[in-house]
Amino acid sequence: MPLTTPLSLPFDDKELSYHTIQSIKFSSVRLQYPRLVGKNARLDLHGYGPRVETCIIHTDKGAMGWGSLRGSRRHAEDVAKELLGKKVSDVFQTNIGILDAKNIPFDMALHDIAGVILNKPVYALLGQETPIITDCYSGMIYFDDLEPAHNPGGIDKILEECAYDYKLGYRQFKLKIGRGNRWMPFKKGLQRDIEVTKKVAEAFPDCQVLVDGNNGFSVEEFIQYMKGISGVRLFWIEEPFHETVVDYQKLRAWLKSEGITTLLADGEADWDQALLRELIEKKLIDVHLTDIEDLGFTNWRKLMPELQKLGAQTSPHAWGSLLKTHYTAHLTGGLGNTVTIEGVSSTSDDVDLSGYKLQNGKLIPPATPGFGMTLLKKN
Repeated sequence: MPLTTPLSLPFDDKELSYHTIQSIKFSSVRLQYPRLVGKNARLDLHGYGPRVETCIIHTDKGAMGWGSLRGSRRHAEDVAKELLGKKVSDVFQTNIGILDAKNIPFDMALHDIAGVILNKPVYALLGQETPIITDCYSGMIYFDDLEPAHNPGGIDKILEECAYDYKLGYRQFKLKIGRGNRWMPFKKGLQRDIEVTKKVAEAFPDCQVLVDGNNGFSVEEFIQYMKGISGVRLFWIEEPFHETVVDYQKLRAWLKSEGITTLLADGEADWDQALLRELIEKKLIDVHLTDIEDLGFTNWRKLMPELQKLGAQTSPHAWGSLLKTHYTAHLTGGLGNTVTIEGVSSTSDDVDLSGYKLQNGKLIPPATPGFGMTLLKKN
């Protein structure tokens, strides 16, 4: 997506012009999930949490900002050489974000340091002094009923995980489905998907259920699943099959015939923006899911108003890293139009995550400068 530079600096950016980028360092932070996260329809065990590559920017005036690194460190090190000695305002403006797409590895860090310099949270840089607050779902409920392989926990294990996440503050659960794609014979896997969905909906009547097929079904197979959960009202359906106009037309027609108004969400695994726009324009999907880091924070800032004009909502993919959940909270806090946020519960000895509050299903970002996450790790 091309980025354009306004002819004059916004008022706040004059303060950014007083800061020169003095150093860019690279490190990582470790995030720990509260439990082992298992399989989905396509992939094996997801483990206990990632080590996230990061970059830390210092200015000559003593300001420091940091963020997760987009892309490879080797590529970022080459780009970093060109940023050293530049004013922050030469590479970042508050009403746009980064000014050159080649600087996308530092998109998060530059948003963070701009907030630090201006003493504002990132959502305020996007225009909201008080953040727009939205729902946040637990995105950590995988095929853990199948683990451990020698003594599977069964559906009770899924219910225990939902209860744990409920206590954390979630009021939406996204259930992975598609066990019959790789891990179980199709009929048995389909039946387990149906049973899990029904049991969770029954056990948590004050919560909403989302399902994610990770492209593990055909259209016909997924309609079998929908028939099997008849009576369960889903909040959304995510990536039931690989997205095509023809397949979504079939699903949309069937849902309409049944009077089902569940949201259709797609765009994580294959984020072909032209195809996603076509699906949105044809009213075949409702929610745009491309990853917050893959597309980039600046590009999401540009895309959001375009989606609003098309009548589509968003929920940038954040799986894997709680940092991405928190970045999305600021994007949403400043621009709205996000139907819910993907939650990836984690703890860390390397970064203070405590400023963010999950209360009665809503994720509330802190009012502290930048993204409001202090590095604890000595770099």
